Amino acid sequence: MAVCVESLLIALHISIKAKMNVNPVIAKLGRRLRLGLVGGGPGSFVGQVHRIAARLDDRYEIVASALSSNPQRSQAAGTALGIVQDRAYGDFDQMLQAESVRDDGIDVLAVMTPNSSHYVQCKQALEHGMDVICDKPLTTTLPNAVELVRRVRDKGLVGCVTYNYSGYPMVRQARAMIEAGALGQVRMINAQYVQGHLCVPLEHTDDKKDAWRWDPDIAGPSYIVGDLGTHAYHLAEYVTGLKMTRLCADLDATIVGRKFHDYCALLTRYENGARGVMWITQAAAGACHGLTLRVHGETAGIEWHQEQPNHLRFTPHEGPVQILQPGGANILPAAARVTRMAMGHPEGYYEAFANLYSDVAEAIAARRTRTQPDPMLDFPTLEDGARGVRFIEAAVQSSNANGAWVDSMLTI
Repeated sequence: MAVCVESLLIALHISIKAKMNVNPVIAKLGRRLRLGLVGGGPGSFVGQVHRIAARLDDRYEIVASALSSNPQRSQAAGTALGIVQDRAYGDFDQMLQAESVRDDGIDVLAVMTPNSSHYVQCKQALEHGMDVICDKPLTTTLPNAVELVRRVRDKGLVGCVTYNYSGYPMVRQARAMIEAGALGQVRMINAQYVQGHLCVPLEHTDDKKDAWRWDPDIAGPSYIVGDLGTHAYHLAEYVTGLKMTRLCADLDATIVGRKFHDYCALLTRYENGARGVMWITQAAAGACHGLTLRVHGETAGIEWHQEQPNHLRFTPHEGPVQILQPGGANILPAAARVTRMAMGHPEGYYEAFANLYSDVAEAIAARRTRTQPDPMLDFPTLEDGARGVRFIEAAVQSSNANGAWVDSMLTI
């Protein structure tokens, strides 16, 4: 049933997009990009999201998979998705070896495995000439993240880290408004990502599918900063166009005996002197999702809530409050370009994720055909991912030093 629902949703969006424009990837390459999947198998939320996002605009076909660390489950899950039996692999190494010698092998690898696997899998894919789309955080150590950035640059390949909230039309509207000077110089940035499901000790239940998330050897040095904090960090930098330069952080566990961070509060500084505050947690009882960004400049402010993603609140110092939405007046080209539905119809998480996949596909098609990409392509790169890893490292360093200010910049 899950696959049927997935297919119906994809078919609906493909039919809508087909009426709107020509598929630029097929127009350039004469075919869809061949996508391989590693991770995201049975029981994975993010696996379904990646598959739907990849196919929503009909720029990819999923041709190969290694979906689970268990070979039998991996093969069964792949064939259940409609992947031919000899390309539903039992493990990643087997998939990479077989696909790298096929004339119709994988073009792009999507990585959805636990964090500690990202580096090796991305590195091997890049070595075989595959472009990569990787879940965040990019890696669990900064040297590995920097190495991946350099490999992508040296090989001229395309790499994306799925900071997917940057794909929402109203987030791109906010970015374009700030670039156009609608707020004046940015002075204050407030980002929150507040959830509540870890207000109870889920790590002690019998459900072990997320157990790797609590293990620093797999998840990285701070679960909460890596899992949620990097999203808030990237959203703030993406919308404002400003790099974070310094931070001081307080990381902790709010439940007695818990061995991983479920809470993070930070003070931040940005390259133009702007001040910022971040509050990140998954242990706020009663909270649902709670990703929010507020930016205030010399003359106005903006506010965006991911739980109401179609609305962007614009608050001039002098003048009426405006609620901007896709399809409405004053919507800039950067937002209009990634808006699928007519005004009044909501767009959400899948569509935002798909905007990243579509932009990556067009960038790859342009590289392969040696043509100029659309100048409005806009997706998080591996360099963005490496800065996110530096952010995690700096937050842990600061908290371990009782909230000392730490340099968070990264230049590669």
